[in-house]
Amino acid sequence: MVDATLSEEEQVEALKKWWKENGRSVVGGLVLGLGAVFGWRYWVDYQSGVAQQASVQLVELNQLVATGKGDLARAQAKRIIEKFQGSTYAVFAALHLAKLMQESGDSEGAVAQLKWSLDNSSESSLQQIVRARLARILVSTGQLDEAEKVVASAVNDSFRGEFAELRGDIARARDDTAAARAAYREALDNQVSNPSQVKRKLDDLAPADNG
Repeated sequence: MVDATLSEEEQVEALKKWWKENGRSVVGGLVLGLGAVFGWRYWVDYQSGVAQQASVQLVELNQLVATGKGDLARAQAKRIIEKFQGSTYAVFAALHLAKLMQESGDSEGAVAQLKWSLDNSSESSLQQIVRARLARILVSTGQLDEAEKVVASAVNDSFRGEFAELRGDIARARDDTAAARAAYREALDNQVSNPSQVKRKLDDLAPADNG
């Protein structure tokens, strides 16, 4: 920058020259640096505010669903999805909307919401929950090949029991008793969330085998 061997006067002149040549970039760098710090802080605060808004609206949605206010819940879910696209809050809202649609007999709409949720979720555990719900609806509407593809794409071992049960449901719908039995047993061996339900399904297969 400035040579220490120069005289005081020469150092002053050298500093003036250096500042003339570099001062603008120094100021610019300082502005950019401060902008980065305060801009990032603003962004963090903004994101925190958005998350708080989304959380409040999601709680309101949960309350509407719990109290059976279906129409209001649908409207709230759609608002959250539109306002907070790309967030986990929007995915949860879409899951609520899918459930409401399914309960009202709109299986096609429910499937569309679940597929959207799958495409817009980056969390592995949440993706598996969505896959399981999607596969159940597809099985219930007879779309067995599509359901099989969804189940086959599951990779999380934590949900192994759930997807084994779904494979059993698909096999049972195809009248493949042996495959259904094997899948249900696998589900029971892998801590499926509702073992009593799986046991009933397994027991229901017995008469066909004994006959």
